Amino acid sequence: MSQGFKPYDRDQLYLLPPSLRDWLPPGDLAYFIIDVVESLDLSGIYRHYEVALTAAGVRGKAASGQPPFHPKVMVSLLLYAYALGTPSSRKIARLCERDSGYRVVSANQQPNFRTIAEFRRLHLQALHGLFVQVLHLAREAGLVKLGHVALDGTKVKANASKHKAMSYARLVEKEAQYVREVAALLAQAQETDAAEDRAHGKDVRGDELPEELRFRATRLAKIREAKQALEEAAKEQARAEGKLDAHDQPLPPARGKAPKTPPGTPAPKAQRNFTDPESRIMKMGDGAFDQAYNCQAAVDAAHQIIVAQEATAAANDKQQVVPLVKQIQKNLRQMPQQASADSGYYSEANVRYLRRKHIDDYVCPDRLKHGQAPPPVRGPIPKGLAFIDRVRRKLLTQKGRLTYALRKQIVEPVFGQLKHVRGLRQFLLRGRAKVQGEWSLWCTTHNLLKMWCATAG
Repeated sequence: MSQGFKPYDRDQLYLLPPSLRDWLPPGDLAYFIIDVVESLDLSGIYRHYEVALTAAGVRGKAASGQPPFHPKVMVSLLLYAYALGTPSSRKIARLCERDSGYRVVSANQQPNFRTIAEFRRLHLQALHGLFVQVLHLAREAGLVKLGHVALDGTKVKANASKHKAMSYARLVEKEAQYVREVAALLAQAQETDAAEDRAHGKDVRGDELPEELRFRATRLAKIREAKQALEEAAKEQARAEGKLDAHDQPLPPARGKAPKTPPGTPAPKAQRNFTDPESRIMKMGDGAFDQAYNCQAAVDAAHQIIVAQEATAAANDKQQVVPLVKQIQKNLRQMPQQASADSGYYSEANVRYLRRKHIDDYVCPDRLKHGQAPPPVRGPIPKGLAFIDRVRRKLLTQKGRLTYALRKQIVEPVFGQLKHVRGLRQFLLRGRAKVQGEWSLWCTTHNLLKMWCATAG
């Protein structure tokens, strides 16, 4: 029956070729990202291909194979995919065949998933640099004011299992165990060789190294590598804190008793992961512990634009205030007027640093329970009040309470949008440098979405 229904014909031939611009409504995110990429400086990516062509010319060879996909197409595709929460190269390749938005962004080309993954791997550093370019576009659009900036961090699972990690104490124990086992297996192998020599003669070739011995020798090498890395990291931290002398010997403490673990020695519970050694065991948002990175963001209050970001392996936030503020100044050549952060960022040194930079600070020294509202204070500041009590008193004033309360509505929704709306649950890449590049892509596309919403609204 066809009565009352609109007719259709899946074999309909077109007299004129269809236009990609007819596939999506005007003002779609795909068109916005295409237009933004046209204005970006991609010289760092182009330079890679120029070097490759020059090297081929020096060798007297013409470029072989198919020409590469255009960088503007590939950058647009990656930004569009991350904006929609699809970082998987396999899913991107599949959507380039089936989804109208992806087909428009890719100019109706279908790059292989390996091509997409390789482009991201080769140009991760250049893609990381796009964050600042997009940030400048957001400022030109009037979306960045730097009146109030809120700092916060969120833990994102690493591409590694916590069951593939081992503590320093366990590494020491396992190293001794495998040394004994390797020695015993070597002695057993020598006895077997001697018995075979007596039975068959010395010139007969024996079997390869026993599988059991090969496994333990390989495992011992990995354990020693992990143990050495933890020791070097502990020494580097102790040097930075001035706890070692010129010969890397522990200096006596200025006051109090000497610590149980000498400076420059890893703590027994210090962890090293074999899959992603630069990730760390961290307490996640649900209270469980997992292998993760601590992803930092400084968010501008005007339109929730991320103005600085960093993926770090430090579970603690106290060391992140100075790097984030320095990055804001580097990115925008300007300091924010106000900065707020929760108790994880508080230290006297951090607050004094903000004040030296003439930034009005609202960093809470105490962990407050949800919904807790301490009574406001009035009257002159008592004489002889300690520095931390002065900070507390500032936050308890009416202005302090109202200003600090802005932090939750500035930065926490950003992490909600990244993790719950766009699905950032785990990084695909391994190693802090690569995770930093991937975190930059997530932050860059967050800013692009904010710009798109502002222009569309």
